Amino acid sequence: MANSITFQDNQYQIGDMIDIMYRIKEGEKERQQKFSGILMKITGKNDATRMITARRISKSGIGVERILPLASPFIASIALSKKGGARRSKIYFIRELSDRNLRRKVFHKASTKKQA
Repeated sequence: MANSITFQDNQYQIGDMIDIMYRIKEGEKERQQKFSGILMKITGKNDATRMITARRISKSGIGVERILPLASPFIASIALSKKGGARRSKIYFIRELSDRNLRRKVFHKASTKKQA
């Protein structure tokens, strides 16, 4: 299925809000940095070549996209923070949306489906 991935026995779908803990090496020290964003795209045919694209809006209002290979040893963990309801395999349309319209389009539909 192209719309979802399995990472460490957890399943994530396009449109989910995820928290990625990424290991960063600075000199001899190593630290972890959290990147919270919407899972926007999944590429790759097998687990060795699988890559994800996550997008978030920074505090200054600029969109930041991060492309990460899932086989990278620098990914410590991925956690689901909010379930999304996207119906497309690649949600490029969120690039033009404001933060408010994004929540309305992607996350509002997921919450109304559960209530029905």
